Amino acid sequence: MTKVVVVGAGVAGLATAGLLAQRGFEVRVLEKNEGIGGRAGSFARHGFHFDTGPSWYLMPRVFDHFFAMMGTSTSEQLDLKMLRPGYRIFPEPDAPGAASVPITVPHGSGEVIELFETLEPGAGRRLQTYLASAQHVTKLAEDYFLYNPFTRISSLLGREVLSSLPKLPGLLLRSLQGYVAARFEHPVIRQMLGYPAVFLGTDPARAPAMYHLMSALDLQEGVQYPAGGFSEVVARIGALAEQAGATMTTNAEVTRILTSTGGGKHPQVTGVRWVDDAGQIHAEETDVVVSAADLHHTETTLLDAPHRSYPEPWWQRRTSGPGALIVMLGVTGDLEQLPHHSLFFTADWSANFEAIFGRDAHIPHPASVYVCRPSATDPAAVPQGYENLFLLVPIPADASLGAGGSDGAGDQILEQAADAVIDQVAQWADVPDLRRRIVLRKTLGPADFAADYNSWRGGMLGPGHTLRQSAMFRAQNASRRVDGLYYAGATTAPGVGVPMCLISAELVLKRILGDHSPGPMREPTHAAARPRYGAQ
Repeated sequence: MTKVVVVGAGVAGLATAGLLAQRGFEVRVLEKNEGIGGRAGSFARHGFHFDTGPSWYLMPRVFDHFFAMMGTSTSEQLDLKMLRPGYRIFPEPDAPGAASVPITVPHGSGEVIELFETLEPGAGRRLQTYLASAQHVTKLAEDYFLYNPFTRISSLLGREVLSSLPKLPGLLLRSLQGYVAARFEHPVIRQMLGYPAVFLGTDPARAPAMYHLMSALDLQEGVQYPAGGFSEVVARIGALAEQAGATMTTNAEVTRILTSTGGGKHPQVTGVRWVDDAGQIHAEETDVVVSAADLHHTETTLLDAPHRSYPEPWWQRRTSGPGALIVMLGVTGDLEQLPHHSLFFTADWSANFEAIFGRDAHIPHPASVYVCRPSATDPAAVPQGYENLFLLVPIPADASLGAGGSDGAGDQILEQAADAVIDQVAQWADVPDLRRRIVLRKTLGPADFAADYNSWRGGMLGPGHTLRQSAMFRAQNASRRVDGLYYAGATTAPGVGVPMCLISAELVLKRILGDHSPGPMREPTHAAARPRYGAQ
C-alpha cells in the first residue's frame, strides 16, 4: 500500500484524499488550521452562520462527477435548492444619492432571453446563439482541457478539438470583453456576461473569450444553493474521504517537504516535517506528497531551492487574481430588497478594474460588489427575526492593505472601505436604515488570506485566468524536480473555484495512476455511500 500525505484540508486536499483512499492508498491529511475547508471556510457567532469563501454553486456536472467517483451522488450528499430568481443586478444610479433601478435575472433560459429582449431589441436572439456557443465550448473544455493532465500531445488531437481549430484563435486571442461587446450594446448586458471573469480571478479585458462558457452555467442551467452553504459541501467531501479511509489531523502545519537523492534522475519524496499546536516537531515518512496548499508557499517555503519547479522569478512573471475585502453582517429585520445573490455594478468598469489590477492599485470606490443573503433561502443561517449578508469587494492582492476584525476593529483602511461599501449597498438597494440595523460585523482582508492560507500576495484566488495562466499554460499538477510530489488546488491546474479544485484532485489521481486521458475518468457503477438526501 502506497502511503500519501496530503498537505492542506481545503476542497482540493479533501477531494484528493478521498479519491486516493477510495483506491486503496493509505492517506493522511495534515491541516495547519483548526478546521477543514481552507478558502471555503465558515464563520459563526451568536447564531449567525456565514460562508467566508465560495457561495455560488457553479459547474454542477463537476460535482456530479466527483460524487459519482466516490461511489455516491450529488442528490445523496447535498440538498440543492434552485434559486428563483437567479440573482439581481443593481447598476450604479444615474444621480448621486439615488437608488439603483435593479434588473432581476430570472430562472430559466426562456425568461432570460425575454429579459435580454426587453433591454435591447434583438438581444434575445443573439443570446440564444451566444449560449449555444457557450454550451459547445463547455463540453469541449470538459472533454479535452479541464480534466487533461497534458502528459501526451495526442490528448489534444481529438476530432472535436480538430474540428474547432478554425474558431479557437478567436476564443483564445480575443478578450471576453471584446467578444461580448461585438454582440451586445446594452451596458448591463455587457457587464452581466463579462462579470464571470471575476470568478476566474481576472477581469473581462484580460480573460480569453473562451470563458464565455461561464454564462451557460447560470443563465441556461440556473443557479442552485446547497442547503447549509458551502460549509456543508466541505463537510460532505471530508466525510466521504474519511469513510474511504483517509485520516485527518488539524492544527498540523507542514514546514518542510523531505527528499532524498536516491538513484533516479530526480530527488524522491521521503516525508514531511510538521509542527503541532503545542510546538512539537514531527517527521512523517511517506511515499507520495500531494500539496494542496498555496503553490507559491509550497514551492518557495516548503522545498529547498534546487527542488523548485516554480521558483520566485517564475512568480514575478505571473499575474495574481484579486484580493478581497469581505464584510459579514448580521442584520435585524427583513431585507426583501436583496435576493439570495446580488451584483452591484459600477458604471465605469474600466476604472474599477484598473484600480484592482493596474499599476496604481488601490481599493476602488464606488466598487463593484457581490452580495449574498443566505437567509433568503436558508433560515437556519440566522436567528429568527434576523438576516445575514456577505459582501465581497474585489480589491488588489496586497497583504499590506491589512487584516479585518470584529465590530470595526480591523485595520483602518479596510474598515473605512467596509463603511463605504455598506453605505453604497444601502443607497443603491434602497435600504436607508441598513447601517443602524447591523448587530454583528466581521471583516476579512488580504492579510487574513496570507496568514490563514499562505496565499500568494494575500490574494483570495491565486493566479488569474489570463491566457498564459490557463489550461496547459498554468502550473501543472506534478513537480518537475521531485519524484512523488504532486500539486492540487486553485493555484495549480486547472484553476480557481471549487469545481476546479475537484478536477485538480482527479488530475493528481491521473498522474499517480499514469492515466493520460483528457476527459473525466470512468465512474464506478456502484454506490458505496449511504444516501443522505433524496432517498426514498
